[in-house]
Amino acid sequence: LPSEYAVEFEAFCRSNPKPCPILEVLETGNPVPTKSAREADVRTDLALYRVYRGGEVSEEPSDISSLWDGEMVAFLIGCSFTFEKRLAAADIPLRHIECGANVPMYVTNIRCESVGAFSGPLVVSMRPIRMDKVAEATRITGQVPQVHGSPVHTGAPEAIGIKDITLPDFGDTTEIREGEVPVFWACGVTPQAVALECKLPFMIT
Repeated sequence: LPSEYAVEFEAFCRSNPKPCPILEVLETGNPVPTKSAREADVRTDLALYRVYRGGEVSEEPSDISSLWDGEMVAFLIGCSFTFEKRLAAADIPLRHIECGANVPMYVTNIRCESVGAFSGPLVVSMRPIRMDKVAEATRITGQVPQVHGSPVHTGAPEAIGIKDITLPDFGDTTEIREGEVPVFWACGVTPQAVALECKLPFMIT
């Protein structure tokens, strides 16, 4: 983000820790995560970037060095992929991994707490969990709030504004089998939904 938005965005994340758990905020102009990954470079080391201009996706480059300047501030936000090894170790299978797919993600009707220029809907990721494993999955993920923590909703997708569970807004469709229930975790894609709604002049995710 441009540095002029950094203070407000950090406050937005602090006010919405479930979808936006901050792992590190880099100093203005610094592309190297000094605490999280000292040999990394946020301009070049991610698989793909998404550039937002005025609330629209303008491009998806694999390198943002040409867009980076001394006034940019980078935020590293925890991801729910981190807790998946813990779930697998507890014999809680994950369908999207079994299928070699991405986890499905949905824009909900739950509103984030607004701060300054930042407001928008909560985005959630969904994993089908066997009914007898839901409590265990909740306990395990609740131990790691820095990567979204425990679920925000279980079952009844329509209750959080998801009209068709087979049509995710991001990621891939995941089958929900008999004896399973959809379990939803807050998702770090939320800032992308915020960028679209608030029509921020410039933001890279």
